[in-house]
Amino acid sequence: MFVTYKTKVMVDIDIYNILSELKLQEHNLGTSTGKEWKDSDSRIVSVSPVNGEKIATVSITSDKQYETVIASASKAFTKWRVIPAPQRGEVVRQFGEKLRLKKQALGTLVSYEMGKSLQEGLGEVQEMIDICDFAVGLSRQLHGLTMHSERSKHRMYEQYHPLGIVGIISAFNFPVAVWSWNTALAWVCGDVCVWKPSEKAPLCGVACQKIIAEVLEDNHLPEGISCMINGDASVGEWLTKDTRVPLISATGSTRMGKIVAQTVGVRLGKSLLELGGNNALIITPDADINMTVIGAVFGAVGTCGQRCTSTRRLIVHESKYDQVKEALQNAYQQLKIGNPLDESNHVGPLIDHDAVKNYLNAIDKVVQEGGNILVEGGVLEGDMYPGGCYVKPVIAEASPNFEIVQHETFAPILYLLKYKGSLENAIEIQNNVKQGLSSAIMTNNLREAELFLSANGSDCGIANVNIGTSGAEIGGAFGGEKDTGGGRESGSDAWKVYMRRQTNTINYGSDLPLAQGIRFDL
Repeated sequence: MFVTYKTKVMVDIDIYNILSELKLQEHNLGTSTGKEWKDSDSRIVSVSPVNGEKIATVSITSDKQYETVIASASKAFTKWRVIPAPQRGEVVRQFGEKLRLKKQALGTLVSYEMGKSLQEGLGEVQEMIDICDFAVGLSRQLHGLTMHSERSKHRMYEQYHPLGIVGIISAFNFPVAVWSWNTALAWVCGDVCVWKPSEKAPLCGVACQKIIAEVLEDNHLPEGISCMINGDASVGEWLTKDTRVPLISATGSTRMGKIVAQTVGVRLGKSLLELGGNNALIITPDADINMTVIGAVFGAVGTCGQRCTSTRRLIVHESKYDQVKEALQNAYQQLKIGNPLDESNHVGPLIDHDAVKNYLNAIDKVVQEGGNILVEGGVLEGDMYPGGCYVKPVIAEASPNFEIVQHETFAPILYLLKYKGSLENAIEIQNNVKQGLSSAIMTNNLREAELFLSANGSDCGIANVNIGTSGAEIGGAFGGEKDTGGGRESGSDAWKVYMRRQTNTINYGSDLPLAQGIRFDL
């Protein structure tokens, strides 16, 4: 049966009604060829980290069902790709309107199934709405270029065509937004999509698929434009090995991304990888401390430290170090930890008990390496913290050379690092990790800001000035370098990865001159 769970802390939300509004049953089918759903004997149990209770189960895709999904997507592509792009944009616009109507329900489900705060859950659905709006405009701007030919009476130009099936593998921490970043753009580009949501948040995926299926049915469109499969890594492996899927977009750990890249690369497919981050915020002598504290605290504890853009390292100039340390300690004392559906709380639970173990191991490791714990951690217990996944955010003084500091721990652990001398020293510390996703600097010094953004500055895909490392807008391309994978999603010209480029040359004369002046007389 469903869990009829009314939150007990300053809020009254009936999860059963939320699930009913999203048309989720206790026995959910996890394989979809569009509007048609298929069942199997194997199940994923969705457990809420909010209270440790089972929400529902979702069926796992079988190998035969996978073949049915790919066949449905392939068939849909032949029709979808020839529909004019602005008309495809209209379908995405309708999807965005459906999301507006379902925002409260879907945002609540995100919060309940994944554990992020309700405000962040609602914000994630707003990201979906925003990328739909972006994609609608993009549907009339899939521009190529015109070029001058070196040959008389010739014209050259380039255009973009759809790729085909886009396989999407998403992570638990953003169980709906990252899928929409890919699908909204892929759909207006003329692609069809097959999505494998995280097995840690499968209900969010089922809910989204049911919403888009309604839109496709209302418009009498092929159901295979949006398909879903569910399961563990072995199900995702079917996608990555499938030569019928020209592009794989994968979000997750660097370890997972390397496996995907190798598998897709062997068959010369394309991969879009958005992987781990070990993000740093540099605090210079000219920083505004009040802004610094707000940016650092949200970056470190938002989503309980489970964002790929979470702030993990704070690199502080020695002249500001004690002031920043004291301000952060005071701020952490004001944090409220608890039920994420209670909007007065700042921090919810980690996703599961494995995440809790990783959190505890990281704390032990930094102490073993000689670090000093400024704000103590630990697992919270009692009636206010059911399920065993609520933990205390931690601040630890550390050295940049500590092994644990070099790694990404998906938990609210912030390493406080000190730098001396010039900004170049801080930038060197920041860049001296394998990951390269997000970075930021707090300074009112124009020269420092420009240096940070220059070729000699941050080596990350995202570099911010006077804001934190997390909280990217959909208008900019999102992604990073090095072990972050090099992929770009969402805004700017990220749409080009979902299309194939074609160069065209047209001869409208009566002669056939060759390029480079080559003569070939018969």
